[in-house]
Amino acid sequence: MNLKKLYQQVLLDHNKNPRNFKVLENATHYAHGVNPLCGDDFHLFIKINSDKIITDIGFHGTGCAISKSVSSMMTTQVINKTTEEVSQIKDEFITLLTKEITNQEAKKILGHLTLFENVKEFPIRVKCATLIWRALEAALQNKMEKKVSTE
Repeated sequence: MNLKKLYQQVLLDHNKNPRNFKVLENATHYAHGVNPLCGDDFHLFIKINSDKIITDIGFHGTGCAISKSVSSMMTTQVINKTTEEVSQIKDEFITLLTKEITNQEAKKILGHLTLFENVKEFPIRVKCATLIWRALEAALQNKMEKKVSTE
C-alpha cells in the first residue's frame, strides 16, 4: 500500500471514529481552539496528575476532516506521557508542518503523526492541522478554573 492511500485511510478512520471525542467533567486543564477561516471549533480537556502525566484527554466540537483526525491522533499520542514529553511532540509536529524535518529522531518521536507531513503542501490547511496542538499548548499553561459549557 502506498503512503497516500495509508494517509487517506488513517485520516478517514480518525475523522469518522475519532478517539477521545468526549468532554472530561474532571479536567484539570482546558483550552478552546477556533479557526475562523474554515470553521474548526474544538474544546480540549486534559486531566494531568501530580506527576505531570496526562492521565486522560478529550476533545469536542466540530471541524474539517484534517482538524478532527489530527485531534483524534494527537489525543492517542499524548495520553500517559509527561507534559514535558507532550511539549516536545507538539513542537516537532508544528515543525513537521512548517519546515523540513531531517532529524530521524524527531520523526520517531512523532510516530504515525508523520502521515500529516504532506499537509504543508496546502498552506491553508496547516492551520487546520495545528489548531488542536495550539489548543494543547494553551491548555498546558492554563488550569481549568470553572466548568466550561460546549454548547
